[in-house]
Amino acid sequence: MTSRVGFGYDSHTFGARRPLRLAGVEIPHESGLTGHSDGDALAHAVTDALLGAAALGDIGQLFPDTDPRWQGADSLALLADVRQRVRAAGLRIVNVDATVITQRPKLAPHVPTMRARLAETLGIALAQVSVKAKTNEGMDAVGRGEGLQVFAVAALAGE
Repeated sequence: MTSRVGFGYDSHTFGARRPLRLAGVEIPHESGLTGHSDGDALAHAVTDALLGAAALGDIGQLFPDTDPRWQGADSLALLADVRQRVRAAGLRIVNVDATVITQRPKLAPHVPTMRARLAETLGIALAQVSVKAKTNEGMDAVGRGEGLQVFAVAALAGE
């Protein structure tokens, strides 16, 4: 049996005139995240972590922002597509761990729902998904509330 680990990262600025969504969960905030799709940086980082672990490229290769098909796309649908690609490669998701860094809004009340949405989309148990929320203690653009960053790792297993 083989095991693989992948790392994902994404960041977006605030300022889009749409709801803020992380892992498909709408979070009250004065603006949404910029981006070609729906700007869901948490789903994007997890997507890249899975793609990296499976050596299947990255989110920009599969869903380029130069392709109008992905304009405003639901990032959980993109994540579900990647889940199928991972399975087609003969791999299964062992776990996903993500950290969202933003000064505001406060994400702790939304973490259980974000975990549940990711687990559902990935077809894995809730116990296999971790989401943590941190601030940047006022440092840099994230600390000034201009955007957010997400780091994610994923572990896969195969025959």
